[in-house]
Amino acid sequence: MSETAHTGRRVFISGVVEGFYGRPWTMEQRTELFKREQKWGLNTYLYAPKDDYKHRMYWRDLYSAEEAERLRALISAAKEHDVNFIYAISPGLDMTFSNPKEVAALNRKLDQVRALGCTSFSLLFDDIDADMCPADKQAFSSFAHAQVAISNEVYQHLGEPQTFLFCPTDYCASFCTPNVRQSSYLHTVGEKLLPGIDVLWTGPKVVSEKISVESIEEVSSVLKRAPIIWDNIHANDYDPQRIFLGPYKERPTELIPKLRGVLTNPNCEFYPNFVAIHTLATWCKWAADGGQRDVEMAADEDQDASYSPHKALSLALTDWLQEFMTTDQPGGPCRPPAHLKKDASDEEPMQTDMGESLYVPGPNENPLYTAAPLTLDDLRLLSDLFYLPYEHGPTARTMLQELDWLRKHSQAAAAETDQTAEWRTRAQQFDDMCDAVVQMFNRLSNAPNQSILYDLYNYICDIKSGVGLARAYVKTLGRRGRPSAQVMCSDPEPWDFRGGLSGEFQRMLPGHGNRDLFRQPAATAVYCIRPYCPEDKVEVQRVYRGMQEAGDDKTPAMMEPPLLSDGLSAGELPPSPQCALVLEDDFGICGYALALVDAKLSVTKLQGALSDSLLEEFPSLVAVQVLPRVSDPSPAKRLLTQLLSCLRSSGSKGVFCELRECDRRMLDFFSKVGCFQPVHVGSLPQGVVVLASSL
Repeated sequence: MSETAHTGRRVFISGVVEGFYGRPWTMEQRTELFKREQKWGLNTYLYAPKDDYKHRMYWRDLYSAEEAERLRALISAAKEHDVNFIYAISPGLDMTFSNPKEVAALNRKLDQVRALGCTSFSLLFDDIDADMCPADKQAFSSFAHAQVAISNEVYQHLGEPQTFLFCPTDYCASFCTPNVRQSSYLHTVGEKLLPGIDVLWTGPKVVSEKISVESIEEVSSVLKRAPIIWDNIHANDYDPQRIFLGPYKERPTELIPKLRGVLTNPNCEFYPNFVAIHTLATWCKWAADGGQRDVEMAADEDQDASYSPHKALSLALTDWLQEFMTTDQPGGPCRPPAHLKKDASDEEPMQTDMGESLYVPGPNENPLYTAAPLTLDDLRLLSDLFYLPYEHGPTARTMLQELDWLRKHSQAAAAETDQTAEWRTRAQQFDDMCDAVVQMFNRLSNAPNQSILYDLYNYICDIKSGVGLARAYVKTLGRRGRPSAQVMCSDPEPWDFRGGLSGEFQRMLPGHGNRDLFRQPAATAVYCIRPYCPEDKVEVQRVYRGMQEAGDDKTPAMMEPPLLSDGLSAGELPPSPQCALVLEDDFGICGYALALVDAKLSVTKLQGALSDSLLEEFPSLVAVQVLPRVSDPSPAKRLLTQLLSCLRSSGSKGVFCELRECDRRMLDFFSKVGCFQPVHVGSLPQGVVVLASSL
């Protein structure tokens, strides 16, 4: 497939990356994907399933004759549907970059794939240990230099193919130390990686809620090229209880001219990815020049010239409904667990022989159960219940809000008040919404295309059960009939409590529920911020030493070189009067914020590497540390804010802090405070970062 359009510009890469952890898709499913991509205007497939052993764990091993033939057929199928097949290999788990035999093994593997008809390739160095072996440390000045050297060599060995992708180890902004603009790793990639090699990037985070134009411009300036977004917004391999059926959103179409391309890494389950891929295709059809579009979304659509996630979702669900109603994929009866079959409406779908005469019930007998056809409203509800990682769909949000209101105002159901009528009305509306979920489940279970149902079944069973518990609870609050055994029983069935061992671990942690998409009033610990007193010295030292011992590197080298802030935290330097605070919870001191108003006076007491120019502009030093049990960042932010206020009152004009690069937790904390920025200190030891803020 040509890599340049008729305009002479490189084609915008758009499509799908199979890059999740879990069971890889089948060859038949991948071929079906190529058909969809061709139909919807997407042009690329990146083969990178993490659980293909010969892609990652056993990357040196050549494919067997049988495996090679299957791969050849897959590459051929992609070409047949005008899809660029990119073969990715992930050698970073155990590769010795300085060993020529390792490079030869990598080239030999890619030569085999090239002989099968593949012309596009990718090297992935994601999700690996960033420490080099001793041999590589002697040969390369950094991990980035090692990766770039190998990538350039392989790229040239393959004849500099038109499409060659590189996935860095620091593939999102949150991985960059201290930030994107000052990341030595990314600067090495930008400066040393050959210009014909494209770089993959996931955005601000591994799973990015939003990707802004400004963030892409920033990383592009460092990489010296426009990145390709590896988008994990629909990926679900990190949570077996979630699947994402919402639209592609929070990526403005103004990004398109700023990017080399976009590849979605969607749900592990193949068939439910219809929505993710369809809405990405709709997004890719829009150009960013003045909001004009390259193609029409639909003949009868109004003239709104901006991409609408809601409209894109509606188009996708309309098309998906047609696929639900086909029987092209092989399927069979799907049998729900016995505990879910509580009435006729929950009967499992059956394969019937239409050649037999139909049973006709007689007078006073039960009528035949008839499966109502699946509707577009059912799919809209399904999408709302399984929307996106950072938000529920409108109906799901409404159900949570209504349940929360009914629970908080349950006294209106117990006795006649001015809210009783409202409570009963809203309880009935909530019950109707719950019933809609049950009916959606029944219609999905009886849809002709059972292949889609198999991929969805665990999820819709789970939500049906959860909704059933909430429904029974509201009925109990409303005194409608006897208390539900589901809610009140002290010896429930196993399906009435969720999460298994993982769920129990999470519920025991202090931050459980802090990241729920529907935020309820905090049921967390109460924290107290108070002035530091001399009696606190031992406890502050305990917090300080505890955090040092909790580091990934527990060797004494972690404490080298000594920092001025170490002396402050360890009690070797006393904090300035009225410029020291501690944070307490129910268990005692769990954090501290200490300051020296004039750090210059203490530099001579400990050997430090702080320049006069730094101390002139930022004379005050702060040392902040909080134990991991304080999972909510708000107390730590208030602690720091109060300390800065104290320093301002003491006449300080600026403040700085010293951090080691290995202390990612506090680096992340200070970067999100907003007012602290990295500053350059010429004599600063390696591995130390200085952040500063004017007051």
